[in-house]
Amino acid sequence: MVGRSLTALALLPLASRLPSYGRLTLDLLADERVSVARKAILAGVIVYAVSPLDLIPDRVPVLGAIDDLVVGVLGVELFLAGLSTELIDEKLDRLGIPRAAFEEDRARVRRTIPRPVRRIVNRLPATMESAGRVTRDLELGRHVRGWLTKEGSPA
Repeated sequence: MVGRSLTALALLPLASRLPSYGRLTLDLLADERVSVARKAILAGVIVYAVSPLDLIPDRVPVLGAIDDLVVGVLGVELFLAGLSTELIDEKLDRLGIPRAAFEEDRARVRRTIPRPVRRIVNRLPATMESAGRVTRDLELGRHVRGWLTKEGSPA
């Protein structure tokens, strides 16, 4: 618990840069080069944060807020991981955010997430791509639509 508290204190320098990172996020969301799927990741993070359903209920002191933070950090990391370096560099330059400071802040935030959780999340995009390929190759969408439109189906 002490280690986590010290890690959280390491995030304090980020507080002054949050407005800049907020503008960066809004700028990326407004950019047409960012896919709808990437934007949906951030929408999912926001829905999770405001939803009364949580992995750890918000009424649990400290831990109730930590799950929202973890989901937020991981969601932002997944969002950024799918963007080109050129696009991020363009936005950082436009907003006057040094690339080195941005990378240092990202690394600092990543260190607040337990390593096993980071490993799982790092594997998510590839897993989702594989599941999408399997779904497409097996034509599951066509089969599911067929099941749902048959007489006597539960739908």
